[in-house]
Amino acid sequence: MNFDNLRQFLPDEAVLLSEESRRVYECDALSAHRVIPGCVVLPDSVEQVQAVLRYCHANDIPVVARGAGTGLSGGAMPHAEGVLLILAKFDQIIEIDAKQRIARVQPGVRNLAISDAVKSHDLYYAPDPSSQIACTIGGNVAENSGGVHCLKYGLTVHNILQLKIITIEGDLLTIGSHALDSPGYDLLALFTGSEGMLGVIIEVTVKLLPKPPYSRVLLAAFDDIEKAGNSVAGIIANGIIPAGLEMMDKAGVRAVEDYIHAGYPVEAEAILLCELDGTEDEVLVTIDKVETLLKEYGAIEVRVARDENESLQFWAGRKAAFPAVGRIAPDYYCMDGTIPRKHIAEVLSKINILSEKYELAVVNVFHAGDGNLHPLILYDVAIPGELKRAEAFGSDILKLCVSIGGTITGEHGVGVEKINEMCVQFSEDELQQFHEVKAAFDKKGLLNPGKAVPTLNRCAEFGAMHVHKGHDKFPDLERF
Repeated sequence: MNFDNLRQFLPDEAVLLSEESRRVYECDALSAHRVIPGCVVLPDSVEQVQAVLRYCHANDIPVVARGAGTGLSGGAMPHAEGVLLILAKFDQIIEIDAKQRIARVQPGVRNLAISDAVKSHDLYYAPDPSSQIACTIGGNVAENSGGVHCLKYGLTVHNILQLKIITIEGDLLTIGSHALDSPGYDLLALFTGSEGMLGVIIEVTVKLLPKPPYSRVLLAAFDDIEKAGNSVAGIIANGIIPAGLEMMDKAGVRAVEDYIHAGYPVEAEAILLCELDGTEDEVLVTIDKVETLLKEYGAIEVRVARDENESLQFWAGRKAAFPAVGRIAPDYYCMDGTIPRKHIAEVLSKINILSEKYELAVVNVFHAGDGNLHPLILYDVAIPGELKRAEAFGSDILKLCVSIGGTITGEHGVGVEKINEMCVQFSEDELQQFHEVKAAFDKKGLLNPGKAVPTLNRCAEFGAMHVHKGHDKFPDLERF
C-alpha cells in the first residue's frame, strides 16, 4: 500500500510511516488486542480530513478514526493495511452560547474541559465517564458514553443536539440541529454509539445544564453484597431518582482506599454511593427518605457527606477505581454488561460462582443505578492461558446478562472485544439489518472494518446465535 501519496494533502510530519512511530498507536485501552497500523495521519483541518477520506475511498483503503485512545473495547484498534486517522488536533471549543445553553466543540476536546470552560456561567456538561479527565467528546459520541450521573441526566445521546460528520466519500454532513428537534429521520441517535462505522465526527454541539444549587452524597456500607444490590432496586422503586447511584464490592473498596484514601469503610462487603441534587430543601428531605430506605435494606452504616468537599472525596474514590485495581494485579479485564436493576443481587452472586469456576478473582465496580456492570477480572498475561480464561469468564458474564434480559454493553461499546457476543444478543435477521445500515453509509465497508457487527459466518464459527431470556441454548447458566 502506497501511503506516501497522503503527503499530497498533509504536511510530511502529519504522516507517520516508520514502524517506531506507528507502534505507539497499536491499541486503545484494551491492550490485550494490538495491531500496528499501516499508516498514521494527524490532520488539523476539516479539509485535510476530507482529502484523506476521499483518497482512501478511491483506493479502497480502510480507515479507523481515533481520539484519545481511552476506549475499553478495542474500537480504535488499527487496521494493519489501513490508515489510522488521529483527531487529537481537533481540540478547540468553537463556541459557548450560555443563553441557549449549548457549546460547539471539536471531537478532540476532553470531556472535563467542557465543564471547566462553562463553569463561570454556572453550567456544566452532564455525562461524566470515569476517564473524563482524558477521554474526548468524539469518542464519547462514538461509544455513547455515560458516567456516574447518567442515571438522572442521561447518556451522551441525551446530551447532544447536532453533529457534523464526514462520510467515507469526503462529504461534510450536518445531523440534528440546535433546536430541540429536527426534521427527517433521527440520524443523530443512529450516529451516537455507531463506533466510527458510519462517518467521522468533526464537530459536536452539546447541551449544557445549570449546576444544581445543592447536592450531597450518602455513603452506605453493607455486610452482604446482595443487600446492597437489593437496596438499589428499592430506592428506584420508591420513586427516587438520584443524580448518581454507584456500587463497589469489598475488593474494590479496599483497593480504592489503599490508593486514594477516600474514607471508605474497608470491612464492608459492599458500599453504595448515592448522590442527591436539587434545591436544598428538596435534597434534605430526600436524604432522610434514602437513609431510612438504606437501613431498611440492611445498611450497617449510612454516612452523609458533611459538605461539598467530602462529597467530591467520596466520588474521587469511585472515579479512581480502575487505576486502584491496576495496583493489585498485573492485568485486569474490564467488562461492561447491563442488566435490569432488580437482578443485581442475583447476577453478583452468579459472577462469584463464575470466579470460582475460572479460578480468577473479580472486583465489582459499577453504575448500579442503571444496571451497568463493570466487573474487573484479575489475571496475569505472563501466565500461559490466563488471558484466555479471563476472556472466557467475561464472555460468560455477558451471556448471563443477556439471559436475564440485559445487554452486552452499556457504554464501552462492542469494538473487537464483544463482537462474538453480538451473536448471542441479536438474531441473524437483526445482524443482517445492521449490515444494511452500515452499507447505506459505507458501501465498501472501509470505516472501522471488522468491528462491532459480526458476519453471520463468524457467528456460526462462534457456535452461538440469538438467546432470549430463559433460552436453553446455554443450559450451563442454569447451574448458577
